[in-house]
Amino acid sequence: MTQEIPEILAQSAQQFQQTLGEGWRNAFQSFQNMDLGQAAKGLLPHNGPAPKISFAPEKLQELQQQYLQAATKLWGQSLHGTTEPKDRRFADKAWESNPMAAFSAAAYLLNTRTLMGLADAVQADAKTRARIRFAVEQLTAAAAPSNFLAFNAEAQQKAIETQGESIAKGVTNLIHDMRQGHVSMTDESIFEVGKNVATTEGAVVFENDLFQLIEYKPLTDTVYEKPFLLVPPCINKFYILDLQPDNSLIRYAAAQGNRTFVVSWRNPDASLAHKTWDDYIEDAVIKAITVTQDITGAKSINALGFCVGGTMLGTALAVLAARGQKPVASATFLTSLLDFTDTGILDVFIDEAFVKYREQEMGQGGLMKGKDLSSTFSFLRPNDLVWNYVVGNYLKGETPPPFDLLYWNSDSTNLPGPYYAWYLRNTYLENKLVKPGAAIVCGEKVDLRMVDMPVYIYGSREDHIVPIGGAYASTQVLPGKKRFVMGASGHIAGVINPPAKNKRSHWLREDGKFPKTHAEWLADATEQSGSWWTDWSQWLVSHAGKQIPAPKTYGKAKYKAIEAAPGRYVKARA
Repeated sequence: MTQEIPEILAQSAQQFQQTLGEGWRNAFQSFQNMDLGQAAKGLLPHNGPAPKISFAPEKLQELQQQYLQAATKLWGQSLHGTTEPKDRRFADKAWESNPMAAFSAAAYLLNTRTLMGLADAVQADAKTRARIRFAVEQLTAAAAPSNFLAFNAEAQQKAIETQGESIAKGVTNLIHDMRQGHVSMTDESIFEVGKNVATTEGAVVFENDLFQLIEYKPLTDTVYEKPFLLVPPCINKFYILDLQPDNSLIRYAAAQGNRTFVVSWRNPDASLAHKTWDDYIEDAVIKAITVTQDITGAKSINALGFCVGGTMLGTALAVLAARGQKPVASATFLTSLLDFTDTGILDVFIDEAFVKYREQEMGQGGLMKGKDLSSTFSFLRPNDLVWNYVVGNYLKGETPPPFDLLYWNSDSTNLPGPYYAWYLRNTYLENKLVKPGAAIVCGEKVDLRMVDMPVYIYGSREDHIVPIGGAYASTQVLPGKKRFVMGASGHIAGVINPPAKNKRSHWLREDGKFPKTHAEWLADATEQSGSWWTDWSQWLVSHAGKQIPAPKTYGKAKYKAIEAAPGRYVKARA
């Protein structure tokens, strides 16, 4: 019998290779005929039937050979029980100790690599390839064996060890999340805005339908004469800049001697469903600048815009410049887009059909729901921000640990439909802000060449919302004296990086040159350890004027304190 084993293995391997060949042909045919609009329904814009897909022949042949070789090797490893899938989703020892589970995980990873390779081999324009790759990523992420209790060896082992308690807890978690309307990323019961997040001391000194203006208590005996105004994105809540005392950019700014004001956006409801981009520029950003000047008596202020807040700040400054006004002495743009040529993965969503659909749906009124925006951003990183929590919460019955940043991430906000529709067409689709006079805002022709002031521009190296090239592109648009800094990590973690923690790095270039591309700039930049905050603070001080005694009260007679920070607007849930 032992002499027959090699022959059995040889026959088995031959049959396996034949099966692989047939499987490859079937997979290729299915991929070639795939209607990507149906495959990514709800995630990608789709108008009419998808065209037939063609491939570069040499890439296709190379992929087929790689697939057959890898699959044959995998089969051999499985026969000897040595399959070890290299992916953190399958890192637990339960996968390794279960040969069938280990093989299914390794086969899944092989098939995923092959499908992504096929997506890259498609002969089409860059945008079509990006859409295909995005659709394949969504499908393969959803199809992972770790997402199903029947295949997840770790979840099965935990169910056995807990005598089914983990399954019962998972069902409880699922019911809880269905009621709250989103997947829990953290234990949200731990946090309360104003109690253990957004706790920096201050007061609301002005409010209208769109925003509250918060003035923060000075943390120094003297402050710089030019006050400092932060404009956060209205797509999220401002307290990402004030999560905890030790990582609060707001508190840090005040501690450096800046008289600090922050825009706290109202979470729109039906009463604001008609508000436009013009309304937000005129009655919010420009109004916040004016009120800050009135309260402090300053002829000019320093301002900062974060993400969409930076786009809005840049637009407002162009509108003011067209009116012959220059109330802002210097501007900081954190992970912001003014030139929308490079929008990264978000570009897969944008085309004429998609924008028209949104305009017809809500361009004249309505709300873009916060939960829909939140889902879209989560699916940009499906394994980290979706399926990771599906597996942990529901299959393994775990309660995610408390994490302030993820609590903020789950605290979504709505957007007025007309604002959202204008933003889609005029920035992402038509990129009008960088075309002098192409965009008309608040009755003025937008020309960023007139925004002539010192600017500090920051971009995060691994940002998937505002790609580093898109952030850098502002250096080619704004005419004033510039300083560009690149930080490590992503859209949020790169920005929220306090010096005391001495984490990550940032890159500077001191020769004052801004070549056309970020890659050219980086070639002569030098890496610095730790946070970029200290560099920015020193830059801001150089534009802040002389020091004066810190005020003893909030606001002034015309702008009396309305309520304590963080105010009631930020507490409204979507």
